[in-house]
Amino acid sequence: MDLTTEYMGLALKNPLIVGSSPLTASRESIIKLEDAGAAAVVMHSIFEEQINHEHHEIDHFLFKGSESYAEAVGYFPDMDLGNLESEHYLEEIATLKNSIDIPLIASLNGVSEGGWINYAKQLQEAGADGLELNITYIPTDPELDGQAVEQLYLDALNAVLSSVNIPVSVKMNAYFSAPANMAKRFSEAGAQGLVLFDRPVQVDIDIEELISSPRIHASQSQELSESLRWCAILYKKLESSLAASSGVHTHEDILKAMMSGADAVQMVSALMTHGEGYVKEVLDNLVLWMEEKEYDSIAQMKGSISLQHTSNPAAYQRANYMRILSEYRF
Repeated sequence: MDLTTEYMGLALKNPLIVGSSPLTASRESIIKLEDAGAAAVVMHSIFEEQINHEHHEIDHFLFKGSESYAEAVGYFPDMDLGNLESEHYLEEIATLKNSIDIPLIASLNGVSEGGWINYAKQLQEAGADGLELNITYIPTDPELDGQAVEQLYLDALNAVLSSVNIPVSVKMNAYFSAPANMAKRFSEAGAQGLVLFDRPVQVDIDIEELISSPRIHASQSQELSESLRWCAILYKKLESSLAASSGVHTHEDILKAMMSGADAVQMVSALMTHGEGYVKEVLDNLVLWMEEKEYDSIAQMKGSISLQHTSNPAAYQRANYMRILSEYRF
């Protein structure tokens, strides 16, 4: 059975990438993930604040709201900030490259243009096979329009791309006013991969302590819906590879992502729940399903249920919307 695929120019033995998380903050855990069959790993994020804090204080406007996405709080490794600063992260990459054979993708989380951009080159020199750029910015200023926000993302991407020649992917959020157009602009700027989508932290209020209480919950398979929708829409429309994220828990989820047009998937919550060995179980079930349905390869099914086969995708989506609402009953 041929499970191979290609993501952002990297040859993968199967579509299952382990996303940035506490599991990828440990050398021992990463080795276990490779042994279980993971095709690549995205390291835990190194944050702009960690890189820049020794040099200057980052402008408050640029990082206000950074607590609103999962990697900024819920997926941050449970360690003292000072122990995960830039030099230590580079050492981790160099050590891991001597310990594993699968692609190692560094994760850089930031938004402003500054000294942290130059750090991307150091990640490449340390041995990273690729770089995932997580541009986390929640615009809270009502005077800041959407065009300015979009340009901020593109400026950060362009700055990173100018300093490295390893492939760079962008971890998108689903809240752009025109996600397809933004994906196209990222791709045209040079992003070789798009991860659909970043997972937001849930907003809550502690009514006993009378404080805001951001929370992160493990994803569920149902949350894969938006990633499937946009993989199906973007399939064959861009030069960039697509990775489905948020809600990948089972072999069925991987199959759905591949049929929608994804080149790979990123799994985190399921592995946090079941452990590193769960990778093998998922891949074994994937092979069994493909044998039963007489598929020979991942490539054979990729994009088979995408909107490439629809002459008017917008009308098709509208028709489905109308049909579901018309037929829905309590």
